[in-house]
Amino acid sequence: MRQSAADLAVRLQALFGQHSVLAADAMRSRIRGDDDFVQAADAALGRNTDAMTDLMGQLFGPDMVAAFGPMWSGHVVELVAYASAVAGRDDASREDARAELVEYERKLSEHLAGLSDGRLDQPAVHHALAAHIEHLTEQADAYAAEDYAAADRVYRDAYRHLYDVGLVLADGLLPVRDRAELREPVWRLRSQLGRVLAEHVVLVEHVTRAAVANTPDFDAAAAMVNANTKDLVAAMSALFGTDVAGDFGKIWGDHIESLVAYSGALAAGDQGAQARAKDELRGYERRIAEFLSAATGDRLTSERLATAFAGHDGMLLRHADAFAARDYATAHDIAHAVYEHGFDLARELADAFGETVAAALPRGGAQTGYGGLAVGG
Repeated sequence: MRQSAADLAVRLQALFGQHSVLAADAMRSRIRGDDDFVQAADAALGRNTDAMTDLMGQLFGPDMVAAFGPMWSGHVVELVAYASAVAGRDDASREDARAELVEYERKLSEHLAGLSDGRLDQPAVHHALAAHIEHLTEQADAYAAEDYAAADRVYRDAYRHLYDVGLVLADGLLPVRDRAELREPVWRLRSQLGRVLAEHVVLVEHVTRAAVANTPDFDAAAAMVNANTKDLVAAMSALFGTDVAGDFGKIWGDHIESLVAYSGALAAGDQGAQARAKDELRGYERRIAEFLSAATGDRLTSERLATAFAGHDGMLLRHADAFAARDYATAHDIAHAVYEHGFDLARELADAFGETVAAALPRGGAQTGYGGLAVGG
């Protein structure tokens, strides 16, 4: 099936957000001195860079890629150099890396603005890229200082910021007919649900890694998962009301607790507790499927939803298993797969949610943004 420009724009947002996460993880692994994780993280970051460069070529043509690819790869190298300097307490090298990153921001913002026929403002693009660099260097500094709460707050800010930069670029660089599609309510709903669900995946992986390894950043990681859950509950409230959102939040919270419990049991070698957590997840999958099927007027069947959530949870469990075994290459492969799965699920949910909300509105409501209920701005 041919993908529309809007579909590809969601893909671009996904890759930008994923870059932020992978870059932060690669930087942190250098600060920890975890050489095995470094290799797997670098490979995952390289795969993301290749996918992003290819997609930029599909969306915006060869003129974009000719300059974008080398500059983007160069900024990845400097981010890694920055983290290595932080780890080695080498202030001179740290400042050299920052200076190279500042130069990257300027050159890439000029290139992107130049391709947009005036639709992208160069100072605004420069500001957005500078914020991206500031996020990643700031989280690395905080992580090295063992201020995990600050590091994880910025980690989350960095993901959400760069995800949104993908939309800014698409809106500035795509032809007029394609940009109009980006403003359709159902597309905006897909985009924002994709952001929140994929962030859920990233943060659950983050907290389960901390649980498996019993690292001191566990509490900070758990706080970020809770913040993401609040965002998802707020989205459900905007779409379906507070009562539905409250019930959803209770079920969703149970599923996170079971995933974390599994990871803790894995660290302790408690097979009985692992089995109980898996049983709890199977119960959750049935309950969330029945709940969402009812909320959407059976536009998505409970069987289809149960299968989707079972796949989601199964991948997260296998990710924890691989991480516990220090098979970081497999853990990153699984993380990539479940991240992609989050966007597939978001598309199905957004389409069903949109139809459900539109059916309850006065005629023409869907064309006015579902009465202001679409997630995000």
